[in-house]
Amino acid sequence: MAAPTLDVHITDADLRDALRADVLRGLTATPKWLPPKWFYDATGSELFELITELDEYYPTRTERALLAEHADEIATLTRTKVLVELGSGSSDKTRLLLSAGTAEGSLRRYVPQDVSPSALTGAMEDLVRDYPDLEIHGVVSDFTDTLRTLPAGGRRTVAFLGGTLGNLVPEERAEFLAEIGRTVDAGEYLLLGVGLVIDPAVMVPAYDDAAGVTARFDRNVLSVLNGTLDATFEPEAFEHVAIWDDRNEWIEMRLRSTRAQDVRIEALDLDVHFDEGEEMRTEISAKFREESVTGELAAAGFAVDRFWTDADRRFALVAARREG
Repeated sequence: MAAPTLDVHITDADLRDALRADVLRGLTATPKWLPPKWFYDATGSELFELITELDEYYPTRTERALLAEHADEIATLTRTKVLVELGSGSSDKTRLLLSAGTAEGSLRRYVPQDVSPSALTGAMEDLVRDYPDLEIHGVVSDFTDTLRTLPAGGRRTVAFLGGTLGNLVPEERAEFLAEIGRTVDAGEYLLLGVGLVIDPAVMVPAYDDAAGVTARFDRNVLSVLNGTLDATFEPEAFEHVAIWDDRNEWIEMRLRSTRAQDVRIEALDLDVHFDEGEEMRTEISAKFREESVTGELAAAGFAVDRFWTDADRRFALVAARREG
């Protein structure tokens, strides 16, 4: 049993600098916005785990079922030696791929990437115990700036699951997929998990549950800013809003100010005014159609070999091969 290794490409100071830059840019824009990656402090991560267990939130359980059904086929198709996962978190669902890959006989190495050293370390300790013949090599970084740090060679598959691709606006998606295309070699694979366009009456409640867990998750980003940037947000003075944007085909989560208020962000020497009813975007979750995914991947140099969906066509796993 080999000890896991860990490369650290981002420090706490780097994260603080990135947070400051994002908040300054987002809260001085019109309309205001914040990027969703700052949701995930310890409280935010716990709340998201609760969200994934809600009846309304179908993406996680649907993706897990697809992985369980098709993991052996994925292993046979890709014959992956090195599985790289962007935004790996607990690597819980990924175990389905690891088990299939080791049983198939090709998989030798797993490279989980996450921004949280503690999350990676805990997951890697469990994985080493459960997969003693697998080399585990963690990478601490921001997934949008991680591709240059990926280990090269060895017939790789890059996994990007959970519908996270939909958190990027189209321009960001295009650049991100193009960078993956520039990083992997011909014949290597990208495995995506993406939400599909379905009835808004099903989609919207997944981001605005009856128990209010998603609302707590959304407002928690304000507590993150209070704690890290010495801001004076009153989270309960904002209400959670989720809408379906039919033109862009994405769910948009917003925080709406319930009254006129001023917020001080001491670390940025910034005062921000919110009108009553003013909304600030905190997340998009783009949904896709088979033809749109195929087109975006083709533009990045990938050909779709398999497109698996559940019976209700709510979610898809996409295996795309880098063309030579």
